[in-house]
Amino acid sequence: MYGLFPSLRGYRRRWLGRDALAGMTVWAVLVPEALAYATIAGVSPVVGLYAAPAALILYAALGTSKHLVAGPMAATAALSAAIVGESAGGSNAAFTAMTAALAVTVGIAALLAGLLRLGFVASFISEPVLKGFIVGLALTIIAGQLPKLFGVGGGSGDFFEKVWALIGDIGAASGLTALVGVGSLVLILVLKRVAPVVPGSLVAVALGIAAAAAFGLEDHGVDVVGSVRTGLPSVGFPDVTLDDLGDLVAGSVGVMLVAFAEGLGAAKTYAARDHYEVDANRELIGLGAAGLGAGLSSGMVVNGSLSKTAVNWSAGARTQLSGVFAAALTVITLLFLTGLFEQLPEAVLAGVVIAAVVELVDIPSLVSLYRVFTRRLGQAYGVAARPDFLAAVAAMLGVMTFDTLPGLFIGIGVSLLLLLHRSSRPVVSELGQASGNRHFIALDRHVDSRRIPGVVVLRVEAGIYFANAERIRSTVRKAADREGVAAVVIDAETIPFVDVSAVRMLDELAEDLAARGVRLLLARDVGQVRDVLRTAEARAEVRRVYPTVRAAVEAARTGT
Repeated sequence: MYGLFPSLRGYRRRWLGRDALAGMTVWAVLVPEALAYATIAGVSPVVGLYAAPAALILYAALGTSKHLVAGPMAATAALSAAIVGESAGGSNAAFTAMTAALAVTVGIAALLAGLLRLGFVASFISEPVLKGFIVGLALTIIAGQLPKLFGVGGGSGDFFEKVWALIGDIGAASGLTALVGVGSLVLILVLKRVAPVVPGSLVAVALGIAAAAAFGLEDHGVDVVGSVRTGLPSVGFPDVTLDDLGDLVAGSVGVMLVAFAEGLGAAKTYAARDHYEVDANRELIGLGAAGLGAGLSSGMVVNGSLSKTAVNWSAGARTQLSGVFAAALTVITLLFLTGLFEQLPEAVLAGVVIAAVVELVDIPSLVSLYRVFTRRLGQAYGVAARPDFLAAVAAMLGVMTFDTLPGLFIGIGVSLLLLLHRSSRPVVSELGQASGNRHFIALDRHVDSRRIPGVVVLRVEAGIYFANAERIRSTVRKAADREGVAAVVIDAETIPFVDVSAVRMLDELAEDLAARGVRLLLARDVGQVRDVLRTAEARAEVRRVYPTVRAAVEAARTGT
């Protein structure tokens, strides 16, 4: 349907300059960040550069976004380090090979998911869960980079263990290393605020290299990157066994979910701004091809980058040709410029990483999730009245305590449990007739509404199914037990679906109420509810649905 390079369809010559400028701008941001993210993944910085050209070109060829930039990212780099660390041996060569193999398996998983049209899977990672996951991951990454920033040994383990180890070691910090690292971090953050068009990371890297060469920082105890291989990467399948690949498969699915959710979110954001559509299944194929290409090029896991996509958009990119330009410049960097990075202080790289992820520690968003609450919600749902906030915090603490993938699945699990909890406790509002007109509105929200003598009108604000049918039965019975009640009307307009268990419950409820001399009437159902009531052979009084609440009330009062 889309063909190759869909964003270049109808290309106009006047766009070339803007795409070229955007490509140069993306390259200026990509190079230092790729080096930094490779250190998060636990491999040589150059591995981040190896991943970029194939990822950029293959996504441009197959993806549907005009602006998305594919490349190494902090979240997937941290996931890569965690997964490979459990499977690789102690040697650096094995770790590097397994990192490339993980990129391949993640790419294959995304390609298969795209071909099977599983793009809807991303919807199971809610935005709050992803927000909490990213906040927890960003805090964990920062905790891991702070020892490099101050020139101390640091520790391993979860976020809290790393922070505790840093507190114990901070007395041995290197003043010069701290000056270089903190100075680089401050420079990047200041440039981002006062001159956002300037690539602060590239400026900090260039100044760090210049300072290391001019003042011999390595001789004064400042750790530097060291030898960086010049030239293009070797192309081919990573040197791993089938058993190694088997160890990576389960983790690959989790990484693919995170990478796809983040990449699709970025693609949709800028597609909406430029008024075009992206195809979720085709995005899976594009990002899968990018990951496969990165792995076969001795690189690491890649995904769509929100920050670099924002840079691409701001620089005026019109098509994916900007990504092709950035790929070409990265190849030139690998061929001729990698030697410059050998004198790059590790503290500067740590500053680049922290500056890149600190903006992801979005505490105000968590606060806004907490504020989504009212007293009525608390009364209706109890502990589950703030489901988005709880799911976000669960994901965040899960990452900080149990590692990345467990944290993600903890967040997803908590969000689903809260959803089930809320759906099993549906809000059932009693309606009254508004004074001055004949509309039916909630009694607890409108002081000018009044009850209809002898008739209780209830509105069930959820689908009715096996998990909540008994709760609804109990609520209706309680209302019918009031003195003088001759009928209960259920406003079904807000019931989007029912299942067979719900139909059986309504049948039994109608029979039970009839034995007490109380009628059960339904009003304003939707088509799906009507279909189930009919095909599940509900009782005649249950199948008969009145077109309006007023009509049902009149029928109850007149006995028709």
